[in-house]
Amino acid sequence: MTTLPSGSFRSLSRRRFLQTAGAAAIAARSPWARAGRAAASDRITMGVIGWGMMGPANTKVFLQQPDCQVVAACDIDSDRLQEALDTVNTHYANGDCKGYHDYRELLARTDIDTVMIAVPDHWHALVATAAANNKKDIYGEKPLARTIAEQQAIVRAVEKNNVIWQTGSWQRSVPVFHKAAEIVRNGLIGDVTHVEVGLPEGHFDFGGTEPALLEKFAVLPDPPTSPAQVVPGTPAWGLAVTDPPANLDYNTWIGPSKMEPYIQARVHENWRWNYNTGGGQLMDWIGHHGDIAHWGLGFDHTGPSVVTGRGDFPPTNAIWNTATTYQIECLYRREVTHYPVDVTMTIAGGIPPIVMGTKWIGKTGWVWVNRGGFAASNPDWVKEDALPDSERKIRLYESTDHRRNFLDCVKSRKPTITPVQTANHSTIPGHLGLISMLVGRTIHWDVAEEKILNDPGASELLSRPYRAPWKLA
Repeated sequence: MTTLPSGSFRSLSRRRFLQTAGAAAIAARSPWARAGRAAASDRITMGVIGWGMMGPANTKVFLQQPDCQVVAACDIDSDRLQEALDTVNTHYANGDCKGYHDYRELLARTDIDTVMIAVPDHWHALVATAAANNKKDIYGEKPLARTIAEQQAIVRAVEKNNVIWQTGSWQRSVPVFHKAAEIVRNGLIGDVTHVEVGLPEGHFDFGGTEPALLEKFAVLPDPPTSPAQVVPGTPAWGLAVTDPPANLDYNTWIGPSKMEPYIQARVHENWRWNYNTGGGQLMDWIGHHGDIAHWGLGFDHTGPSVVTGRGDFPPTNAIWNTATTYQIECLYRREVTHYPVDVTMTIAGGIPPIVMGTKWIGKTGWVWVNRGGFAASNPDWVKEDALPDSERKIRLYESTDHRRNFLDCVKSRKPTITPVQTANHSTIPGHLGLISMLVGRTIHWDVAEEKILNDPGASELLSRPYRAPWKLA
């Protein structure tokens, strides 16, 4: 690996030189040298916060990077924390990775350059702003945060501290999505008038806890068939509520959100299906297909002016209470976006005929892209892996490895392919659509000021109350 120029880590190399004096003398016999790793002074140190679904997946990629060393892990489930430590230390064949219960202790370490944050949505803002204020470069999962106000706080902290941010909207680093977005951006389907963003519907048992819960209900004369049917005051609710396991610090897990009884089916991975901690399928996916829709249109720094949403919801106090089907109509006004025409966008889950993926419909053609799928009005585009150079008057940012792009930008100090401002604007249509569904009326949004116009009730949902003692800086 090429030695990095002096100062390329914002003086991190000099800082770590003092902490690792003498490392060069023993490098030749160290496991790092034998593995072809970068010298200690050129390695990016990382702490990983959250070991649920994306935490392990992201970390295992970072472990393979020769210039990255994971030195710390944090989780408030002691079993999962041990899994993290075992994974990292087994990879390095040592015991150097230190475990933490409190993310603030990890962030206080001055020898950690970067953090990977993969915690439930209701924790995004607290951990990310603290990381930025501790001058850590951040790889953070989507959506950016549970509310728009929390997203704005993250943006301010990242910009104030001049840290590098990469959002886990990894589809931007996949060639088929890049090709589709470049076709649209280069005007090959004409001015886009409408976009369809198809997202999942219902709930998915990521945590694998639903079967055991339904088995408990089998003793009831009329057992529920889904956690979305179970509400307080019913026999099923009484069977669902248990004491938290000893390995989970449940009080901290709930954190700034409203305290609710422990139910296994709505914690690890399945926190997405309770608005107290997540945003349902809509917010779980808007940072993917909605993000790609914006990328193709060049809307990374703008948004819709009018949003109207409707959806089907379980009872508000059910174990799983997020929308099962939904449809959101967004109007992007040309005088705001500076696009040649007004653009309408439909975001939908479980609403035929809108299918999973992103479809741009222009005046002279169309393009649809999904994971593993691509179709277009021009069959020649389907045959090629990328848009021919002759048609690429506008060349979009290229990345073929999302996590590698983050590390490269940590070194260069150039923006990543999905920086924090992009993540904010990509998810705002989802947030506004959810607010519209909850209040039952159209939302008028001031794109520049990032505020809802003339609707105090809806504006209250831009943020959420925090449970003491947690406060958002």
